[in-house]
Amino acid sequence: MKGVHASLRHDSALKHVTGQALYIDDMPEPAGTLHAALVLSPIAHGRLRKVEVPSSPGVVAVLGPDDILGKNDVAPVGSDEPLFATTHVFHAGQPLLMVVATTLDAARHAAERATIEIDAEPAILDIETALAAKAYVQAPSTVLRGDPDAAMKAAPHRLSAEFTVGGQEHFYLEGQIAFAQPGEDGDTVVHSSTQHPTEVQHICARVLGCDYNRVTAVVRRLGGGFGGKESNASWVAAAAALAANHTGKPVKLRLPRETDMIATGKRHPFLYRYTVGFDDEGRVLALDAMLAADAGWSLDLTPGVVGRALTHTDNAYWIPHFRAVGYACKTHKQSNTAFRGFGGPQGVVVMEDALDRIAHRLGRDPVEVRALNFYSDAGDETPYGQKVEGNLLPRVWAEVKQEADWERRRAEVDAFNRTSPVLKRGLGLFPLKFGISFNIPHMNQAGALVHVYTDGSIRLNHGGTEMGQGLFIKVAQVVAEVFKVDIDRIRASATSTAEVPNTSPTAASTGSDLNGWAAYAAANTIKQRMIAFAAEHFGVAESEIEFADSTVRIAKPGSNQVVSFNELAKLCYLGRVSLSSTGYYKTPKIHWDGAKMKGRPFFYFSFGAAAVEVAIDTLTGESRVLRADLVQDCGQSLNPAIDLGQIEGAFVQGQGWLTCEELWWDTEGRLRTVGPSTYKIPGSRDAPAIFNVKMLENAPNLEATIFRSKAVGEPPLMLATAVWTALKDAIAATGDGRTAVRLDAPATPERILAAIAKLRT
Repeated sequence: MKGVHASLRHDSALKHVTGQALYIDDMPEPAGTLHAALVLSPIAHGRLRKVEVPSSPGVVAVLGPDDILGKNDVAPVGSDEPLFATTHVFHAGQPLLMVVATTLDAARHAAERATIEIDAEPAILDIETALAAKAYVQAPSTVLRGDPDAAMKAAPHRLSAEFTVGGQEHFYLEGQIAFAQPGEDGDTVVHSSTQHPTEVQHICARVLGCDYNRVTAVVRRLGGGFGGKESNASWVAAAAALAANHTGKPVKLRLPRETDMIATGKRHPFLYRYTVGFDDEGRVLALDAMLAADAGWSLDLTPGVVGRALTHTDNAYWIPHFRAVGYACKTHKQSNTAFRGFGGPQGVVVMEDALDRIAHRLGRDPVEVRALNFYSDAGDETPYGQKVEGNLLPRVWAEVKQEADWERRRAEVDAFNRTSPVLKRGLGLFPLKFGISFNIPHMNQAGALVHVYTDGSIRLNHGGTEMGQGLFIKVAQVVAEVFKVDIDRIRASATSTAEVPNTSPTAASTGSDLNGWAAYAAANTIKQRMIAFAAEHFGVAESEIEFADSTVRIAKPGSNQVVSFNELAKLCYLGRVSLSSTGYYKTPKIHWDGAKMKGRPFFYFSFGAAAVEVAIDTLTGESRVLRADLVQDCGQSLNPAIDLGQIEGAFVQGQGWLTCEELWWDTEGRLRTVGPSTYKIPGSRDAPAIFNVKMLENAPNLEATIFRSKAVGEPPLMLATAVWTALKDAIAATGDGRTAVRLDAPATPERILAAIAKLRT
């Protein structure tokens, strides 16, 4: 019997590699299924004068804003995000109409022949312009502690800097897709590649003008999400549901890669300006920072992203006087959205840049300066008022330095750089403190449904979605642990709003935390009923009933009786005992005042550290990650094999964000990096040649998480910040070694060459 803490393979691993795993586009299409394609705006901003699609063979319907029965609004937060543009367009790629046809080719052919007339208007296409115009999707927000102005004035040293980090395309393998099937009495079943089935249900119902109970959202698996299917999937599903409702036929809407990239949002790019005050040793006394995010044209999930960036600007460091102001800049680009880390990656880079500059200014070791500023074990508070409890920063820091053989390699790299005029190597160390929970307290809840059948097999349903991250196997392990049965006796079924309602998105690294506890509650309720029945049936105290190894042991005076779990399930049914239960969980202790930006937004912190070595070619600007050593705090891992895969994948995805994944718009606001030929995601040869990953041992979560585990989805992505730090170290070796480096991300060859040129001049 293997329950929690066992390294079990992904429940769909064999189906993934053999092609047997069914995704939405693999589902059999009922007779009469129709296919849809979108007509998109070719310009960034203007007044919409005319859009029409000429009659074409196979076209059944052309749908626009006038065909929406409910509200033309697909906003996940707030309002005023139309499914189809009405009087104005606000970004190149905004949906204008939808063509529904008998074949996919017919739908796309007709959409491509659409006539579009738009009177172009001035467009805001960058953060600087938006700041100057005070164009925001929400009012600026501030995290403040102490008196940073007075502390800055009194500080022995001060420095100011500016830099930028770019956005990132999610590039999930399975593109955005929805398959809507109409039923009787206005019911609709929507198969959606979404991280948030309940939001799909709500937005489909909003567009259709019906009650939520008329729409069922179903998700068996996603071919990747990374945050890109938290809100964007909902409007794709709503469009498919609208077409199904209008035609009375099943309708599939799947976006080709180019359309997907043009029409959907990305990770938010950020512009940073900050001033930091510090003493002679490099101890930070005050920080005054501006973080300006490119929100795109609408609100989407920007409030949460900016809020999390502000609450992670401190990262691993105690800063007594602190001000961080977040601006959500409105531009005429795709509405940016959730992406793995959800603002955390954009927050932690601020202090990493500042500490590197402080070390250069003082001629001190950046590693020592970082450690000098760590949160202590004395329960220091973050700038937003949460105590840093269970602080594992000293442990992960010490272990990664030991695993990486840091001191020896530092000397080795310095010696190499002194004798190598063209190739330069660099080292980077990065510590991480990352908060786990949704920023919005009410989202931290989950439900589950468990059935035990009379043959002892178990059916599990919960509100989380499986997108390749191994959530289903982890939650199944929890149920197996409760009943002490083999994992193959548990069948995890597709996530459905008809089985578990009012779900939270599978995001913010909370999937296992929330759904694991909900499933535990459901399974344990059934188990307690079975124990009570067995005690009465066999005439013993409940304390004498023990579940173990797929059996139930009944301790009687003078003898022990054993029945199989299957037998007890059948006996319970005959004894009229309910073998079905819901389970519910809500995260304790958290609270947040969004106006004051104070409270306890996170249930606990995850800690990690990374040491990275890179090489750069000073003639071409090319770079390579030679080695990475990671130490990640996973608490008491539910499934070490799954968690290891998450750590490795997250790091490489973060490396891509910081090095090669460059989004580029032309001067008219049209995205030009719209596929793998123009947008470079990391490949197998980009991963570190030496890649050592270690999970922190003997570090169970101090908080009462499910079996004392910790979240693992997002934190390791930020460990790739060490790549950026190492690149700056390598660039610094081309100068005098005392001058700080500005390196905007992604650190493409062009940016590396520019940084070298600036350093040398």
